[in-house]
Amino acid sequence: MLDLTRVPTAPLLAGGLVGGFALAQRTGVRPLGGVAMLGANVVAARQWYAVGGAPLTAGLTAAYWTAMGVSHPLAKKVGTWPSVLGVTAAAAGAAWVLSDRRSR
Repeated sequence: MLDLTRVPTAPLLAGGLVGGFALAQRTGVRPLGGVAMLGANVVAARQWYAVGGAPLTAGLTAAYWTAMGVSHPLAKKVGTWPSVLGVTAAAAGAAWVLSDRRSR
């Protein structure tokens, strides 16, 4: 059985943001993208809590959802995919620096 407390969260968040966006774009159902993002967040939160407790979990969760919010106005300036990829890199980078590299 897969131990979800040992899953690296940076690629998980990248999958949640990119996959959630692609799913919403492909189906035309934006809430479906949100469900994909939420699933990634729930799994990542377990790891973050194990590494840094509630403060780390709250901070990285806020960064993750803020990245999604920032991607919308940024997309008007640089395009949708560059925006999604840019905010994904920022959120995943934060997860790697603050959690993933500390848990190895």
